[in-house]
Amino acid sequence: MFSKSDKPNSLESETPKQLNEHIPNHVAIIMDGNGRWAQKRHLPRIAGHREGMNTVKKVTMSASNLGVKVLTLYAFSTENWKRPSGEVSFLMHLPADFFDTFVPDLIKANVRVNVIGYVDQLPDYTQTAVKNAVADTAQCTGMILNFAFNYGGRAEIVTAVKKIAQKVSDQELTLDEITDETIDSNLMTADLKPYADPDLLIRTSGEERISNFLLWQIAYSELVFTDQLWPDFSDQTLKDCIYQYQQRNRRFGGLK
Repeated sequence: MFSKSDKPNSLESETPKQLNEHIPNHVAIIMDGNGRWAQKRHLPRIAGHREGMNTVKKVTMSASNLGVKVLTLYAFSTENWKRPSGEVSFLMHLPADFFDTFVPDLIKANVRVNVIGYVDQLPDYTQTAVKNAVADTAQCTGMILNFAFNYGGRAEIVTAVKKIAQKVSDQELTLDEITDETIDSNLMTADLKPYADPDLLIRTSGEERISNFLLWQIAYSELVFTDQLWPDFSDQTLKDCIYQYQQRNRRFGGLK
């Protein structure tokens, strides 16, 4: 087994490699390490979240320029409400500041905003900021910038099961008609088809767990973990992660 220090998927010391034409259609990122980034600099945790939003802007443009079709970012989980109230309040106000400054750039780059998660449970001002960004970029036809906000993978699956069960109860669907496609169509990512499932999942900060993110959709995603904290994640880090993805042999349970 590889130790933490010599594992091959730690990207900080890698020499930049040349990407080929096989760019993943859907890249999902668990943006982790904002708080630790701030603490290392003797700053409050919210300073890390603020810097993390600047990283979102840079990585969004980089992914769009590379030809990624969908970029999904885990912005706030259903479990993040457990954090200190001051930090949660800051995170709830962040979308307004973020979209106010970034939406014009997104429109110019032809990037459309989408949001998955339980948006109706967010404060009114957060809902307004999110809905306005979605509406303002609705005509864009390029990359989809998909935020997972107040999102949890298990909660999403429970919600989908309830929808399907209601259809069975209403005799709109029989048990024998329930397939993988039925579940796909009732998940929050249904509108992202044909790119609903991430090809590549990246997690920053050195943690190596999924944290209740897109549990159904990542069944055959390639996973890449980097030690870099999210505010330090760069255009080159994204390219290094994609390069690792391009070296994988994706068999989807079969043989090639």
